[in-house]
Amino acid sequence: MSCGCSERWTSPAPLDRRQALMALAALAAAGCATIKPEHNEAALRLAEESTSVDLHSHPGMFPSSPLTMEGHLARMEKGRVRASLWATTADGPLMGRRPQGGLYARREPNPGELYAYVYRTLEPVRARAASGKLVLIQSPADLDTARAQGKPGAILTIEGGDFLEGRIERVQEAYDRGVRSVQLTHYRVNELGDIQTEPPVHGGLTPFGLDVLREMNRLGMVVDIAHLTLAGVRQAVEVTRKPLLLSHTVLQTNFARSISAEHARLVAKTGGVIGIFPVNSGGYYGFSGYVEHIIRMIKVVGVEHVGIGTDMDGISPPSFVAWTDYSEWPSLAAALLAQGYSREDVAKLLGGNFLRVYRASAV
Repeated sequence: MSCGCSERWTSPAPLDRRQALMALAALAAAGCATIKPEHNEAALRLAEESTSVDLHSHPGMFPSSPLTMEGHLARMEKGRVRASLWATTADGPLMGRRPQGGLYARREPNPGELYAYVYRTLEPVRARAASGKLVLIQSPADLDTARAQGKPGAILTIEGGDFLEGRIERVQEAYDRGVRSVQLTHYRVNELGDIQTEPPVHGGLTPFGLDVLREMNRLGMVVDIAHLTLAGVRQAVEVTRKPLLLSHTVLQTNFARSISAEHARLVAKTGGVIGIFPVNSGGYYGFSGYVEHIIRMIKVVGVEHVGIGTDMDGISPPSFVAWTDYSEWPSLAAALLAQGYSREDVAKLLGGNFLRVYRASAV
């Protein structure tokens, strides 16, 4: 671990002159908060004693993943990351990349295709749980079990409600099969609503999307509204009876998946949490830039409504990601402590805020 102003995490691709200047400007704005030995020591204690949770991840779940699932589990144990929301992408078979780099759904799904794909791709996570390599988290109390056993926990998550195929009874089925969170939309404008990266079709959430949200509230599932448009978020806030999760984003930059202050405050209004992910965007590069992304969101919604959603193995291309190693999770705590945040506040940011949302959703 090192000074909070140094590039502790370097991009796999070198920064050009403009990017380097923007990164330096971001660091200057953040102020040079030196990480001292006492910050490192406190961060290690905090990692050991608190419940850290990654709000969005795909560790080792894709053929393109640079590290195996076992490799990620070993790093989670080393960094004392107690649990992660392990997400399969419901529209995975449809995904393509535009010449300019953006992801999109290149075709419509075949009947039953995405439903089958979702449960097939969650099976490797279940298999690791069955073999004792991780603990399947199906209630907030299971996090205590994982901690007692010294094993990482996995909260099964589906990114995109496409697999439902317009059938509300499949929400109950997903719950019965151990899924505890569904992100309503991803990279396809689906039966539930519009997305940030495509022109709106529905004007926000559809009636079916609102019904899915209500059913998830009833069952005790965490509703994730990442990728949903601002119009859809406004509707979700009016309908939900539980806190909302926006699992992975950053505050307004030139990045298409970033959100405005208004968008962020709507999520916070429900008592919800916004996960910040480590993208090199808007002049914020490397590990120091990631810390600044977190601080920027705290300034808008308060420390009680911010968390960490790494999108592990889900951000591409590699030069776009600033942080990739669970074993270095305590570095985040050390950097935030060096910025003057209290031990209690850092514990909230690294997992405590999500636990509040999970507990409120599960009742």
